[in-house]
Amino acid sequence: YQIAAKVGSVFQNPRTQFFNVDTDSEIAFGIENEARPVKELEERVEQTTKDLHIEKLRNRNIFELSGGEKQKIAFASVYAMNPEIYLLDEPSSNLDMASIQELKEHLRLIKSQGKTILIAEHRLYYLMELADRIVYLEDGEIARIFTPEEFLRLPETEREHMGLRAVDLVRVLPPASHPPISSPTLALHDVTLRYKKRTILHQIALSAAKGEVIGVVGHNGAGKTTAMRMLCGLSYPTSGRGMVAGYDVMTQGEEIKKHIGYMSQKFSLYDDLTVRENIRLYAGIYGLSRYQMLRRMVEMLNRLHFRSEIDTLVGSLPLGWKQKLAFSIATLHRPEVVFLDEPTGGVDPVTRRQFWEMIYEAASGGTTVFVTTHYMDEAEYCSRVSIMVDGKVKALGSPAELKKQYAVGSMDEVFRILARSAKRGE
Repeated sequence: YQIAAKVGSVFQNPRTQFFNVDTDSEIAFGIENEARPVKELEERVEQTTKDLHIEKLRNRNIFELSGGEKQKIAFASVYAMNPEIYLLDEPSSNLDMASIQELKEHLRLIKSQGKTILIAEHRLYYLMELADRIVYLEDGEIARIFTPEEFLRLPETEREHMGLRAVDLVRVLPPASHPPISSPTLALHDVTLRYKKRTILHQIALSAAKGEVIGVVGHNGAGKTTAMRMLCGLSYPTSGRGMVAGYDVMTQGEEIKKHIGYMSQKFSLYDDLTVRENIRLYAGIYGLSRYQMLRRMVEMLNRLHFRSEIDTLVGSLPLGWKQKLAFSIATLHRPEVVFLDEPTGGVDPVTRRQFWEMIYEAASGGTTVFVTTHYMDEAEYCSRVSIMVDGKVKALGSPAELKKQYAVGSMDEVFRILARSAKRGE
């Protein structure tokens, strides 16, 4: 407990470290456990929200927050305890680009306070101005230690060989994408969705063709996941018209579910079941015959090189393996459309590139892929990108078209321009 008094940690998945159902109680939780006086507790919570600019997250239900907002609360709960050492496990994994900039400023703040910061991270670009040393791990051992200057001098090809992400988003070169096949499989016309007097989605207009990869990006709380849930038939719009795989989003949600695949950001596979058992379970849900299930399972295991893992509990697999397995199971029944909700959060760069190769393979076979992401370099990989701000589609086009329209060199810069007016998630 002496160490715990000096060290604060933020987990990759903030939900695993929450103990309360409201944000104020969560921020105060660590201080309460130190038996601090009530006045000091209140002062620290006030100072924390002021320093981190999260006043709009006060007195909120934890379960109603977006993934990025939960990450901010997790960081705030640690900051309020004023530890000497911060241990951060991929703190940017659930954050949009604007929130990553805020995180960067928070790190700059605690560094100026003389705190020690240790970050395990896949995203590199936002840390280049802050890091004093960069430690490269390989097979559980420290392989090399760089200064930022030494790290930046590494050739791009060497960084890619080391499985590391870009340090400059402007220089990201996406792999060649596949041209979409004509014929729309998804379309929304002036769709609005309201919940408890709040307008979550406002007059959304969007379409996707067969074989197209549509990327949806936006700040935390912009409505990306809500839009995806509606397209999956899990909720119904308040007004407007829409179609997914030939079925009406207003009235035929159950039919839509039968003709799509869905990979959730939070939950896709059962950790306490084996690989084989997960495949059998979902094959049954999708209505595959025993012959179809066995044939496709063999194909999948061979493609993923998973045959030796068939009786392994999914919970014991590395995250990247789980994600590839989850995607493969989501497309087991050959759906017309597959929805992926931030599928590469927390995976290493090599696995992420392999995952996108799987996406392209599905798209080349005629499946429409609808993917939400916080990674702007991933937005470059999509056929077209929809940028959402406060429940509205602010821009829609190919990455090249959007960069030309806003006269910038990267999708990150496009997003920053459009997200300046955002009011949600502040």
